[in-house]
Amino acid sequence: MTRAPGIHLEVFGSAPHGVWSAPGRVNLIGEHTDYNDGLVLPIALPQRTYAACSPRDDGLLRVHSAQAGATVEVDLASVGPGSPAGWTAYVAGVLWALAQDGHDVRGMDVTVDSEVPVGAGLSSSAALECAVGAAASDLFGLGLLADDASRARLATACVRAENDVAGAPTGGMDQSASLLCRADHALLLDCRTGATEHVSFVLGAGPGADAGHGHVLLVTDTRAEHALNDGQYAQRVASCESAAAELGVSSLRDVDPTGLEGSLAVLSDDVLRRRARHVVTEIARVRAAVAALRQHDLVEVGRLFDASHASLRDDYEVSCDELDVSVEAARAAGALGARMTGGGFGGSSIALLPADAVADAERAIAAAFAERGWRAPASFAVTAGDSAHRDA
Repeated sequence: MTRAPGIHLEVFGSAPHGVWSAPGRVNLIGEHTDYNDGLVLPIALPQRTYAACSPRDDGLLRVHSAQAGATVEVDLASVGPGSPAGWTAYVAGVLWALAQDGHDVRGMDVTVDSEVPVGAGLSSSAALECAVGAAASDLFGLGLLADDASRARLATACVRAENDVAGAPTGGMDQSASLLCRADHALLLDCRTGATEHVSFVLGAGPGADAGHGHVLLVTDTRAEHALNDGQYAQRVASCESAAAELGVSSLRDVDPTGLEGSLAVLSDDVLRRRARHVVTEIARVRAAVAALRQHDLVEVGRLFDASHASLRDDYEVSCDELDVSVEAARAAGALGARMTGGGFGGSSIALLPADAVADAERAIAAAFAERGWRAPASFAVTAGDSAHRDA
């Protein structure tokens, strides 16, 4: 259970009005498609970020992080693009975005405690934003948790907080997953229309398990440095925009995967061709993965994981040695398929494994990292968790 209420009392001198939490996410498939109007298929992680909060009558935001061991005060009137800096931007930015939307928000006392690994490509920033956004919605009577349409509006505000205030480019999948996912389901999100479908994703044995029982989704945090604001992510976004412009379409979502090589031949250079090929084929893989899950065909899901990783590694060039090694080690240990997940350049991989192969895969990945003198990775099995809500 979170330590946030006790820390809140100690730091701010009174118990919080409540505790809200939001999950990190892992994307099953559909990488770098969200900002191309594409399809994504994330699940919410069981690991969550907790925000113990109380409203204030003034415009002061006081935030304490259990992980950072620090308290920061921010005048909400000073919040805007690029200000404040650091992790506080993800909290202050949400209140700024809600105010920009015309909501009556005031200052808050916030204590944050998180189980979501930071820098692992598992959306710790979105979990923080959505936990604070859920708290603000309840404390100020905004009604943004009432239904999926309201939650989608809150997700949009959280995206603007990350894009505009924190200065980190993100396409919106992470916030949507944190606010819209359901337990035991993956979220099929159409990033063009905002339409969602919930696809059953129950792999483990036990009550409610489907025909896919006996398998496990293993996440490996490679602990390789991961950042989305170092320019590489923005370069991929720009390449996709250039490719779409040269192809005469509003986004790469509009490119037909049939006869793709012929369509891409008109692009001005090979980099644009490879970037576009990844996006178009990745959107097709999301559709195929949904169909396979509905048929309980985990072998096909694994094959699609493998194809996605190859495309991200070779065409999109967002993998790294640690991700490649973790994927290869998991496959050698019996995975049906494995791939990097998240923005890349570090972060985490996922592997779909028979339950009796999980321990072998964990050992194989750890041994491969030790052999290369790399920092030890952290591997853990996950299930599909629930979205942001009030806990207490």
